[in-house]
Amino acid sequence: MKGQRIGYVRVSTTDQNTDRQLEGLPVDRVFTDKASGKDVRRPALEDLMGYAREGDTLVVHSMDRLARNLDDLRQIVQTLTRKGVTIEFVKEHLRFTGEDSPMANLMLSVMGAFAEFERALIRERQREGIALARQRGTYRGRKPSLSVDQIRELRRLAAQGVGKAELARQFKISRQTVYEYLKQEKDNGS
Repeated sequence: MKGQRIGYVRVSTTDQNTDRQLEGLPVDRVFTDKASGKDVRRPALEDLMGYAREGDTLVVHSMDRLARNLDDLRQIVQTLTRKGVTIEFVKEHLRFTGEDSPMANLMLSVMGAFAEFERALIRERQREGIALARQRGTYRGRKPSLSVDQIRELRRLAAQGVGKAELARQFKISRQTVYEYLKQEKDNGS
């Protein structure tokens, strides 16, 4: 049974470019997440998991785009291959069908472990850099997502009953960021 070629693309932030991940690869449909890969709670990934059918092939640029930790990677691969979906990781030149050899399973574990290790190193270096910048007095934190006027407008709309998800879409920020701006208002007594 020949199914569709489905692409999955993930970038961590909304301003990152998704085009390069599957550039030049023939796919019938692409699911795109603009979210961290730290866990599996991602809207497009959830849609993909429900959409993929027996005979489909999932094409992903690299393992770390699908999951950033080994347990999640194994779970996603096993869930999809049990449904009869083949998974291709372009960068690693690996293909999983569910009837994989012990060597294929070893490669999944090793490559997935490297992706998890890489993420841990990045976080560690980031924490060290922030600590050093704080010691020097040069750390300013992340640039605010919204201007003072935008924050005022967000709070006004929230007070009028506009939902958090709608506010997040309208201001192109995450719902978590909406909650943080609204919490700051409460904490400041504004």
